[in-house]
Amino acid sequence: MGDLKLGLNTGYWAGGPPPGVEDTIAEAEKLGLDSIWTAEAYGSDCLTPLAWWGAKTERIHLGTAIVQMSARQPAATAMAAMTMDHLSGGRFILGLGVSGPQVVEGWYGMPFEKPLARTREYIGILRDIWKREGPVTNDGPHYPLPLPDGTGLGKPLKASIHPLREDIPIYLGAEGPKNIAMCAELCDGWLAMLFSPSVYDDLYRPSLEEGWGRPGARRGPDDFEVCATVPLIVTDDLDAAADSLRPFYALYFGGMGAKGANFHANVPIRMGYEKEVAEIQDLYLNGKKDEAGAKIPRALIEELSLIGPREKIADDLQRWRESAVTTLLVSGDAATLRTAAELVLG
Repeated sequence: MGDLKLGLNTGYWAGGPPPGVEDTIAEAEKLGLDSIWTAEAYGSDCLTPLAWWGAKTERIHLGTAIVQMSARQPAATAMAAMTMDHLSGGRFILGLGVSGPQVVEGWYGMPFEKPLARTREYIGILRDIWKREGPVTNDGPHYPLPLPDGTGLGKPLKASIHPLREDIPIYLGAEGPKNIAMCAELCDGWLAMLFSPSVYDDLYRPSLEEGWGRPGARRGPDDFEVCATVPLIVTDDLDAAADSLRPFYALYFGGMGAKGANFHANVPIRMGYEKEVAEIQDLYLNGKKDEAGAKIPRALIEELSLIGPREKIADDLQRWRESAVTTLLVSGDAATLRTAAELVLG
């Protein structure tokens, strides 16, 4: 603990590629950032821009935050990961996640049932494909290989290319306690969103330690990566900074999923803000988005972000250094990255 790495999260597209993103990525590599990450929801995908932008880099790691599992069969994801890893010279990190029922069922037309079991099975197939120890079969209920009720002509296959690395890193986007524990057991890293270092010991450490302690756990606390996406705004006007983040948090707490089925909202609820979240959801789902944002306590925003004068942020960073977080992922233009590098990397 103590030394933090820094990464760039390019985020979701808003109608098109983020303005100036290629200059920002060039600056990220120049500044010595550890990684850049791309996202997907129901617009742009995350693999294509990562390959396009990553082709102009030489050193920085290239990660997906996240590849949505329901968008691709495990074999398709395994192929993409092997291809990206070859093209990047071994710099690829596969960030995976189940997304939520609205996107999974509404956009991909896939069932959302048993997300933990599906994730475990999915990751197992990826690793089997990359090992190339023989033709891949899977008897699990979610991704059976070969397909048991097809033409009968399917047969087990082995990847036709050798992976550059058979241990391509897998990071999992996870928020719930059971998912975080499975992530610590099966994966090389955790993509944490809505992370608060002030509640690390109470909310996150038990799940991580449970996963690390399971038989056959892949890693432990000394070689497990935790990449936390955190808004960073350097300003002397703390109220204005908090207000600028209210629409973002109102969307995630109030509008991501139906009431009672919003996994993002469960995070502040577990932090003790159950009453406030209920009010935020009621307002947001009734179309009162500004009022929903106004209900978010500034204390909660400050727990989940790094905002305020440089001196305050430098002081707040100590809490992140003392948690399990190994990399901070920030968004913004080249100037924001330079400021972040000064504060985080020194």
